[in-house]
This record gives sequence, C-alpha cells and structure tokens, in this order.
Amino acid sequence: MNKAIAIGTSAGGIDALDFLLPHVPTTSSIALFVVQHISADSDSYFIRMLNKKCKRKVKEACHTEEINPNIIYFAPPGYHLIIEEDFTLTLSVDEKINFSRPSIDLMFETAAEAYRKNLTGIILTGANSDGSIGLKTIKDMGGTTIVQNPKEAKFPDMPKAAMQLHPPDMILTLEEIARYLERI
Repeated sequence: MNKAIAIGTSAGGIDALDFLLPHVPTTSSIALFVVQHISADSDSYFIRMLNKKCKRKVKEACHTEEINPNIIYFAPPGYHLIIEEDFTLTLSVDEKINFSRPSIDLMFETAAEAYRKNLTGIILTGANSDGSIGLKTIKDMGGTTIVQNPKEAKFPDMPKAAMQLHPPDMILTLEEIARYLERI
C-alpha cells in the first residue's frame, strides 16, 4: 500500500489540482506532496481556496516540519521542497532546476529516497519537462508512476516528456486520477 503521493504540475495545473484534490479522502493516512510551478511572489490564495474545498488540510510546507500524513503539502513559491528520509520537510532556495524553483524533479527524487516502493508519483499538465527524471527515479525505486493523458492535458508537454523518458505504470484522465485518489 502507498504511504505517500507526490504530484507535479505546471501550466494548467491550478485547474487540474482544483478538480483532483477535493477527491482525497480523510480516511487514509497517506502523505501528499504537491509542486505547482508558480511565481515566487505569489500569495497563498490558492491554498486558502483549496482549504475550503478539500476534506484534508492543505498548507504550504514549513522548513524542518515533521510530515503529517493527513495534510496536503505544497511547495511554497520560490522554494524547493525536499522530502527527507526521516520524514521531515526541508525548504531550499538552491539554484533552479529545469528553470524552476520549486522543482518537481527534486521533490520526486527525494520523496523516492524516503518512501521507495510506497510512493506514487503523478505528473499533470505542464509546458516543460520538469518531473520526467524524478518520475523515472520513483519507478526505479519501486514506486508507482502515473501520467495525465496528454490528449486531455491543457498543456501536454510535461506528460509527454515523462512518457518519452520512461513508460509510466498508468496513463489516466483527470477523472481516472480522481478515482485513484478516492481509493487511497
């Protein structure tokens, strides 16, 4: 059984997350981490909006915070989100990766190190290739990989890039990903 889910998205991701995250049940104890590419000067409006819609608490991760499996953690704007093997969170302002901070690849890779086979990685809509290498790392560590069907993604480049680097376990529509999240 999964113990964590890591989601990465970029362009078009706010709408996708707005649809998906309300489907995450409160009955499971699976940690959930999200990197949404967003401007470093963005406020937390989207987090506040999701808190009104989601069954679980949604918040920006804090540096050195111990992971609570009943929270949906977002990388704060302008910070990399690192999942430590002791199940704490670290924030970093190190160099951008794939022109992004936060980096999906970095979050996926560190989550894979911490959770190994107990991690599911999900790539959603986006207009770049961030997350492709990290998703392959999740698969290499025994985790499960899911890519949003590029035919329905608002920006199919990110799902396509992930699929080209390594075939995912599943290629699903947003509706199918929502059902997957409901079953966790």
